[in-house]
Amino acid sequence: MKEEQKGLRKNWILAALMLTMVLAAMDNTIVATAIPQIVGDLGGFSLFSWLFSIYLLIQTITIPLYGKLADLYGRKPIIIFGIIIFLIGSAACGFAWNMQSLIAFRGIQAVGAGAIMATVNTIAGDIYTIEERAKIQGWLSSVWGISAILGPSLGGFLADYASWHWIFFINIPFGILSIYIIVKFLHEKKPTKKPKIDWGGAISMLLAATVIMFGLLQGGQSWPWISFQTLAFLILSALLIYISMRIQRKAEEPILPIWVWKKRVLLGANLATIGMGLIMMVPNMYLPVFAQSVTGVSAIAAGFILASMSITWPISSTFSGRLYLRIGFRNTALIGICLVGIGTFGFYFVEFPGPIWKLVGVQMLMGAGFGLISTPLLVGVQSTVHYEQRGVVTGAHMFSRYFGQSLGTAIFAVVFNYGITHKMDSAPANIKEKLPPVNQLVDVMQSNATSSEMRLFLREAFFDATHLVFIGLTIAAVITLFVILWTPAKFPIIRKED
Repeated sequence: MKEEQKGLRKNWILAALMLTMVLAAMDNTIVATAIPQIVGDLGGFSLFSWLFSIYLLIQTITIPLYGKLADLYGRKPIIIFGIIIFLIGSAACGFAWNMQSLIAFRGIQAVGAGAIMATVNTIAGDIYTIEERAKIQGWLSSVWGISAILGPSLGGFLADYASWHWIFFINIPFGILSIYIIVKFLHEKKPTKKPKIDWGGAISMLLAATVIMFGLLQGGQSWPWISFQTLAFLILSALLIYISMRIQRKAEEPILPIWVWKKRVLLGANLATIGMGLIMMVPNMYLPVFAQSVTGVSAIAAGFILASMSITWPISSTFSGRLYLRIGFRNTALIGICLVGIGTFGFYFVEFPGPIWKLVGVQMLMGAGFGLISTPLLVGVQSTVHYEQRGVVTGAHMFSRYFGQSLGTAIFAVVFNYGITHKMDSAPANIKEKLPPVNQLVDVMQSNATSSEMRLFLREAFFDATHLVFIGLTIAAVITLFVILWTPAKFPIIRKED
């Protein structure tokens, strides 16, 4: 009976973790759908991209900090704090009076989202065994798939039939419910020693991460990559990283201990996760535009093409448990990156104008690969440390994933823009003189006034540029493959469950 009660308690905690993750996972997709209504009401069209940039920036840089705080104070208070801050930010967003205030309140949301993303996977690692975690990560991964499909639909419905304000207010009841479940069912040991926070290290690390992330998000948009601003950000980033490392070497309880980067197994897993994050973000950026502008499908159909990755990801994540228990964490991730590489390289064989079934196949292959990379590496790094270090390694691992996404966004924006401009430079004279600026290409393609000759040329330009991006992704997959091969095949597992 006691085991049944323990199992029931775990199920309730898992439900709360999934509900909590939905808040953070669905937020960007639901906001993106309502952008036209938000801009129409508040104005500030030139600023709306900051609704996403500020969220990604703050969420990413705070994850390692929350990982350490979860080790010092326990997971329960940190995740509850995160949900409360997220709900306060959501309510404030709903009452925003202009674009500037909405951007500021999105930043508050992100402060809470960082705590959520840092602790959800840590709690799952605490209460489930190595054998159980693959199945649980499959459930948690399914949240992203559900969010990818439900978020745009719900955002569009609320914006059209209620008000864009409700895309933020709807978070509140779900957040309150998740807090109630966590308070009632999550019981953990209180830390025995008095926490000592490395404030100097925390501030220096946050400053360094902020400068790096801001430079990645704004480079190529607010200023050219080859410019004085980029050089200044590189120098400042290097200086802040050096200062942060010096401070944390001397700290008694560093926020991100040096041993996280000195252990080859942790370093290899985190570098591989950066590679995975770099690859996984790019289809979200370019496939919807490709599907609508090149293949000519509707926005809804483009969304389903993108969401097809979310079908195979949780399935392979669940299945990965059987694999990593037999062949190890590293070797399972090797199979995963091979599937990702086959998927990205498969895009090379997509003919113009891009058969839909081939696009879906590419996405499903990549999703299957990501499931076999993300779960084994996360479970693997969590299993190499004791309870009091699990928050730090989970935070570092999740930070690596989001940092990789930001890196991928920056790198492949350059690749895509190069592909477009190269095609435009080689345009026939009668088309070249009528070509619009790059930032107006999609509008021109969708305009009824555009000639069929111009539209065909622009479709081919998008087709070639997207192919170039996926060739770059294949190269990134090969580099990630070598990183995983460099990672030790045997993870030093600590079997004792706290």
